[in-house]
Amino acid sequence: MTWLLLFAGLVLLVIGADLLVKGAARLASNFGVPALVIGLTVVAFGTSAPELAVSVKAAFSGQAELAIANVVGSNIFNVLFILGVAALISPLIISHQLIRQDVPIMVAVSVAAVLMTLDGNINKLEAAILVIGLVGYTWFLFYQGKQKGVDVSDGEVEEMLKTHVPMWQNVLLVIGGLVLLVMGARWLVQSAVELATAWGVNEAVIGLTIVAAGTSLPEVVTSVVATIRGERDIAVGNVVGSNIFNILCVLGLSGLVSPTPLLAGEQLAGFDMPVMLGVAVLCVPLFFIGAILNRVEGFLFLTLYIAYVWVLIAMALSLGYLPQLQQGIMYGLLPLVVLYVLISLVHDWRRRKA
Repeated sequence: MTWLLLFAGLVLLVIGADLLVKGAARLASNFGVPALVIGLTVVAFGTSAPELAVSVKAAFSGQAELAIANVVGSNIFNVLFILGVAALISPLIISHQLIRQDVPIMVAVSVAAVLMTLDGNINKLEAAILVIGLVGYTWFLFYQGKQKGVDVSDGEVEEMLKTHVPMWQNVLLVIGGLVLLVMGARWLVQSAVELATAWGVNEAVIGLTIVAAGTSLPEVVTSVVATIRGERDIAVGNVVGSNIFNILCVLGLSGLVSPTPLLAGEQLAGFDMPVMLGVAVLCVPLFFIGAILNRVEGFLFLTLYIAYVWVLIAMALSLGYLPQLQQGIMYGLLPLVVLYVLISLVHDWRRRKA
């Protein structure tokens, strides 16, 4: 029944987010809001709606560490698993804007999140700083879009606004989406806590794995479908944008509404948060090299994600071979990744020079 509740919660979160985005986008259009603004606010916030619903519910239910674990796990999953799978399907094109602007912003907000959790929590002041960053980032994107003369953010927004629907139907969609998000979040958090209790592990472990992967389902579908359709630049932009919003929006708003500071335990602050930052930093050289994420790098991302989850499970269950596993990753896998990046950078530099 717990697994059934978990699955039902995930389904409600995905459906609820979709209904909320469609209803809110069309409702905004009814009031004359430009398509660009809708794309940068309603649709962008909508992709983080499942994570936001779960983190807020967790904070209010007293599982404050689950709120941060959900975001950290989602960001790691987004880059290593989603981009890994998408790159294996077809090499991904990296736009110059992502390399010059969005990826550095993702790294910067990841650094901010790591620094904020050094004392073991995110308090209301730090949450307010993240929300201010969210407002500033959204305003910057809107200003940038206006400067470039962009009328429509993307095809998804254009498709939504193409169909004229009565206002009352859009209001019902928004209300229905919110109800499903609340119900889905409640069931997901409840089942995650029950699983953690049954397995004798920390709730953060469930949040970093099962909950994080589940709330990232919309990004999985969007990125994989975009890759199959040949829209290989959208897949990367979707993941990077989602990671930025997860930190600024989900952590920020969850911290503001939470009655207590969001907790980051010793493992979360000392291991998982640095892994999230390391994954973001890894994107900088790999995206820069040829502006393409190839299949080898996709396989590399997936291998790193498997290694990360393996370590999480071994730590949670106190498995005897944990030290050997950590040494194998530290002195085997990670040096191989660094060596691959260095060789690729040298090869790319020689190619550009030639």
